[in-house]
Amino acid sequence: MKKTSYLSKTVEELKPSGIRRFFDLAAGMEGVISLGVGEPDFVTSWSVREAAILSLEQGYTSYTANAGLMELREEISAYMGQSFGVPYSPKNEIIVTVGASQALDIALRAIVDPGDEVIVIEPSFVSYAPLVVLAGGKAVTVNTKKENDFKVSKEELEQVITSRTKAIILCSPNNPTGTMLGREDLIGIAEVAKKYDLLILSDEIYAELSYDEQFVSLAAIEGMRERTILISGFSKGFAMTGWRLGFVCAPEELTQAMLKIHQYAMMCAPTMAQFAAVEALKNGRGDVEDMRKSYRRRRNYFVHSLNELGLECHVPGGAFYVFPSIKSTGLTSTQFAERLLLEEKVAVVPGDVFGESGEGHIRCSYASSMEQLQESIKRIKSFIERP
Repeated sequence: MKKTSYLSKTVEELKPSGIRRFFDLAAGMEGVISLGVGEPDFVTSWSVREAAILSLEQGYTSYTANAGLMELREEISAYMGQSFGVPYSPKNEIIVTVGASQALDIALRAIVDPGDEVIVIEPSFVSYAPLVVLAGGKAVTVNTKKENDFKVSKEELEQVITSRTKAIILCSPNNPTGTMLGREDLIGIAEVAKKYDLLILSDEIYAELSYDEQFVSLAAIEGMRERTILISGFSKGFAMTGWRLGFVCAPEELTQAMLKIHQYAMMCAPTMAQFAAVEALKNGRGDVEDMRKSYRRRRNYFVHSLNELGLECHVPGGAFYVFPSIKSTGLTSTQFAERLLLEEKVAVVPGDVFGESGEGHIRCSYASSMEQLQESIKRIKSFIERP
């Protein structure tokens, strides 16, 4: 007699990450240039690494408070206030998490009841919709268009709002498109949130990586601090992906609900990483600026080169991704990515893994050396010109 499956139906129906599939393919090949990895190519600043080493040498190997080291929460509070004009109380409005991904997870679990709807603006990072589903909710997608630089409008949001809509997930600068929303864009979204009494989960992990205009936090828009769950961390701007350290800021009612989940599921973020993050916020901003300048030069080169090849690409305002159209080749996103990897050994991510509106595009990370970017352009040119 066949045994009944022990697996949750929800988990069984989840699709594996499309990004991971291409990483695995590339890992088994020699000479591959990877433009698929969403992480900085810089090493964490030496002073930050030293701070972590010192914490170990001094014996700080115990748990911290569930919400994180008070010293780190104080530094986060000062950082958010000074850099983005949105100070939060270190005592009861900030939680240090295991990466921004965990922050998003506990935020959704704290607010979503079975059947609640959460709007996901696509193309979007691959974990948003699955995390909504794992929290018991329904992910409702809104597709954005290349013609509008992948920005969402008030009207597009209002078309999908129902009586079950609880929240909107927003990411600016965006992964995968690199699009950054300006103040006027955010004001429009804020009007929708206030009109329909919605929360917004604002993923601001790429806030440090903005190039042409000043980054604006959604929580800084009038009337939005009380209805924003602000998610960020140290992975992207501070080149600390492997440290797995993020944070979430929100009004006390929300953070205390999230803290209950965090207490049971995770206890606290790694102590060594927290001491490193204190140093990053105190003395690491100069290194962040150097990285930003380097990324901007690479972005300008890569966007210009792709457009010269006929792969139409808008200029991303932030993050370290470009999202060129490959429709002129007649290939689907997956066909293009698979053949480019196999024939020219350049790894990119097909746009459709980020949602239906990503079809016809690929995501390329320019968090690689200029030499690798130049070589990848040569290989892409060879690929698209091949008869």
